[in-house]
Amino acid sequence: MAQIAFIGLGNMGGPMARNLLAAGHGVAVFDLNEAALAGMAEAGARVAGSSRVAVEGAEVVITMLPAGAHVEAVYLASEDQACLLDQLPTGTLLLDCSTIAAETARSLAAAAAQRGLAMLDAPVSGGVGGAEAGTLTFMVGGDGAALDRARPVLEAMGKNIFHAGAAGAGQVAKMCNNMLLAVLMSGTAEALALGVREGLDPAVLSNIMKQSSGGNWALNVYNPYPGVMEGVPASRGYEGGFLVDLMLKDLGLALDAAAKLGQSAPLGSLARSLYTLHKQQASSAEQDAGRLDFSSIQKLFLAEG
Repeated sequence: MAQIAFIGLGNMGGPMARNLLAAGHGVAVFDLNEAALAGMAEAGARVAGSSRVAVEGAEVVITMLPAGAHVEAVYLASEDQACLLDQLPTGTLLLDCSTIAAETARSLAAAAAQRGLAMLDAPVSGGVGGAEAGTLTFMVGGDGAALDRARPVLEAMGKNIFHAGAAGAGQVAKMCNNMLLAVLMSGTAEALALGVREGLDPAVLSNIMKQSSGGNWALNVYNPYPGVMEGVPASRGYEGGFLVDLMLKDLGLALDAAAKLGQSAPLGSLARSLYTLHKQQASSAEQDAGRLDFSSIQKLFLAEG
């Protein structure tokens, strides 16, 4: 069993860290959220007051953070702190499970390699449900030998581990996946809204489409229509899932990459426009729609007419 430092205990990171504990690994945790730290302490983790304390004695460091700027802030030097990478002993394995720009992942991996550290970008797919069940899919970029070392740790959190290629390749796979997911979720919500306006029961329509050519992941396991499927965010007020703000961030990464390559991405662009409109229309003084699960795009289509 490994000694692991886990930094970032959000909707995804918390369950992932718990699964590492359940598998018998020693886990030290750090997050800015005190409630998240308290919950992990109850689960048996060692709570640290900073990322620097969390990584003391760690063989593996895992980060699960909202954006590239947060990942860079953890690993690289800042105005008031020395570089965390310089604190880690040679041979420490670094796994960044955040979703960030591929070029950021490549630069971090290069900075780690200069210090004798192996770093993999290992973003995930499977949502909060997959994080809780330990069935996540990992899309890994980096050295194959480092991935072999990481497999026992990744297998405690997921069931599908893909080596996408060199450093940054995991992030490329993730941004492509999430752009497609945004398109599928938007189309699924639009179709359901149309059927309901024509008098169909959303559960009946969902079952028909699941067994037909319109079946897709969003429809089959993450239905966006309230009350149709148990255990998904749509049936609990769109709380506790993959945030609209994070989907917008991921769409931005994909579209930035497409622009640099000179490739058009009309469906990705449309999906980002729809999610931006949804956030604007669904937000109020009491609620920021960016904090809702991304399946809440259903609200945009139900609000029409």
